[in-house]
Amino acid sequence: MFLTRDETIDLTGFVKPSAQIRWLRENRWPFSIDGNGRPVILRTVAVDRLGGKTANTGEPKLRFAS
Repeated sequence: MFLTRDETIDLTGFVKPSAQIRWLRENRWPFSIDGNGRPVILRTVAVDRLGGKTANTGEPKLRFAS
């Protein structure tokens, strides 16, 4: 459902959550921040943005306000 911590590091190139958040904002990626201050990115958003295909399950998609 969400990218793992390691996948978020791979995506952004940063280990520190503050740097990850900065990168996500600069690159206009939708995300939320969890209770620990870490960015949370939907896996389907990442796959779609990177040109992959996801299975359409017919379930509603979450949308985060920018």
